Amino acid sequence: MGRADARRAQKKGGRPERGGGKAGKKSGIRRFFTWKMLLAYFVAVIALGAGTFYALYLYVDVPKGNSAAKLQSNIYKTSDGKTIARIGEVNREEVPLSKIPEPVRRAVVAAENKNFYNDPGVDLRGTARGILNTVMGRGTQGGSTITQQYVKNYYLDQRQTVTRKVKELIISLKVQDEKSKDEILEGYLNTSYYGRGAYGIQAAARAYYNKDIDKVTLEEGAYLAALLQAPSQYDWATATEAGKTNAKARWGYVLDKMVEQKWLPADERQRMTFKEPGKPKAALGLSGQNGYLVEAAKREIIRDLAAQGRKESEFAAGGWTITLSIDSKKQKALEKAVKDQLIDDLDPKSREVDGHVQAGAVSVDPKTGKVVALYGGQDFVQHQVSNATRADYQPASTFKPIILASALQNESKTQDKRPVTPGAIYDGTNQRPVVGPGGGGYAPENEDQQSYGPITVQQAMNDSVNSVFAQMVVDVGMDKVKKTATELGMKGDFQETPAMALGAMGASPMEMAGVYSTLNNHGKKVTPSVIKSATQGGQDFSLPHAVGDRVVSRNTADGLTSVMTQVVNDGTAKVVASGTYQVAGKTGTSDDNKSAWFAGYTPDLVTTVGLFGEAQGGKQVTLQGTGGGGRVNGGTYPAKIWSAYNSAVFGDDDEAKFDLETEDGYAPAPPPRTPTGTPTQGKVTPTPTASGKQTPSKDPSSPGKQTPSKDPSSPGKHTPPTPPVPPTSTGDTPTATNTTKPDGNVRPNGGSQQQLP
Repeated sequence: MGRADARRAQKKGGRPERGGGKAGKKSGIRRFFTWKMLLAYFVAVIALGAGTFYALYLYVDVPKGNSAAKLQSNIYKTSDGKTIARIGEVNREEVPLSKIPEPVRRAVVAAENKNFYNDPGVDLRGTARGILNTVMGRGTQGGSTITQQYVKNYYLDQRQTVTRKVKELIISLKVQDEKSKDEILEGYLNTSYYGRGAYGIQAAARAYYNKDIDKVTLEEGAYLAALLQAPSQYDWATATEAGKTNAKARWGYVLDKMVEQKWLPADERQRMTFKEPGKPKAALGLSGQNGYLVEAAKREIIRDLAAQGRKESEFAAGGWTITLSIDSKKQKALEKAVKDQLIDDLDPKSREVDGHVQAGAVSVDPKTGKVVALYGGQDFVQHQVSNATRADYQPASTFKPIILASALQNESKTQDKRPVTPGAIYDGTNQRPVVGPGGGGYAPENEDQQSYGPITVQQAMNDSVNSVFAQMVVDVGMDKVKKTATELGMKGDFQETPAMALGAMGASPMEMAGVYSTLNNHGKKVTPSVIKSATQGGQDFSLPHAVGDRVVSRNTADGLTSVMTQVVNDGTAKVVASGTYQVAGKTGTSDDNKSAWFAGYTPDLVTTVGLFGEAQGGKQVTLQGTGGGGRVNGGTYPAKIWSAYNSAVFGDDDEAKFDLETEDGYAPAPPPRTPTGTPTQGKVTPTPTASGKQTPSKDPSSPGKQTPSKDPSSPGKHTPPTPPVPPTSTGDTPTATNTTKPDGNVRPNGGSQQQLP
């Protein structure tokens, strides 16, 4: 066939003949994919699917509901296999729907399924999405009606499988046909999990408001309804500030939906106020530290379930065996250290402030990320809020190393373009106004109103000089500092202001243990985990890795370790210095002395200790006068507890040294200047040097790569070149004023100041 014939055939709608065949005739596989055939296939698939679903509908029966019998104990063990708790008593009491006030019922419907009274009992689109997400491994996102949730709670289980979801759909359709909406709602309200071990709304009313459900007000009922979304996160007694904010927002959402459904007048809604629930009662067998250990493990499992798109109720249903990473010997040593160094010194009957002291501590193996010891308070039965995991007190100056870490990581410069290193010179004048974008004239006080004048960053870290780090936050960039903080392990739910320099945000000992563990682990992210292993119904539960990827460079992490060894050797934490093993750490004391901290580590163990002033009702109060003394700072009780614990753990024969590789390590203070010629008032004569960047060297006396010292009296100490004294400039360079301490003395080499001409 010629080209002309082929073109004529195409114009007529046919195809050129091949091999003598008839023009336009389809051959091979194409004959099976005409539009008619595709339509036939589609109809056949739909018919097959419908037939299969109908067959399943006939095959699947509604099982006998017996959810209470399915609930099992959760068992908690220490790392050596000793059982410390068995939690499994079912806290549930069924009540008829008539006993539940109608406004409370409607609050639950508004929160969970506002179209409940009119829907067919299933959400086909949401269920299909949930099945697809399960198949794709994306978690359990997908719609679910109250009927479906009731079926899952009462007739099935919490497993996230395609088979279970299909059964849920079919049984929900059958239940919808067999039961009234009121019967379904009654079953749902009596089987749902509300947190605090409470199944059913009657148990929830007792657990949160200590009253029967028929006495619960709408404001209280709206909170119970809000809890269904995230029981642990919204539990007012243990929630973070963010959790409380979200709980109140959800409470408001519930009431707003009631207004939308015309179940609540808008003007009445506006007059309603949030009713805080009471504190939980401790379960039997959770006295002493056991309750805090169990609570920490429980919160971690719930967090990991949520990360997998699974619900808290799956854990509450029981059948778990959780082995904690707690080392029994270290746990006893930590408890003894708190008792010997703090509790024995308190006399609440004679001194009111002594009754306000709360201690919390967390000890972590930085190589594995596992928590080996935890102290949550004197007794969980008396104080259910764990001081080890609470995040409502300021970490104070334990935040300052994070600022320097951000400076090193971002290669930041001062206002006059000098590198921010441990040897850089700043103005340590008391109440010196911060200069630069976002500074806003912030002028923080130094402890005891002390002015230091020109001071190195190293010495400012040693003496915890607020004015230096407030300026450094602005020099680095508040957004960059916050980013570094979150990368190291902080939650990041705080404002970007110069007050960050003073640790003016909330953080827990667990959180700060993660930050310092990451620094100790050469910059690889450590998220402390109290769980060694967990099984659910005999099946291993997948735990996330406690040690992750590198989040800051080794140079940065090791640089901070080097700097913080000198806080111990020549700063506010001398009490923890050891004659054998090396120690790095930082003290912290918050505004009005409401909290005091020491966060420190050896090469093998990271431990944070916090003291918190808490009066009746959870009010934050000062620690001033604790134990009959004056101010409680990080170098007193927290550091003493830390030292006693580590001494018991390591003894006198441990000579562990840090393995550091950094160009930005410890920088000793420059020698005092000797005046020559005629002094120039207000001017500092610069010393011509390079930027102060430290070059690595194999010489252990060099400030570069650090070789562990054999001299226990100066761990990691090396002699770098004298850091530069830059010319005077606006923002962060010293002037000739405020160069002496309040007592008129000038500190020599190694002190806080230089003597100026």
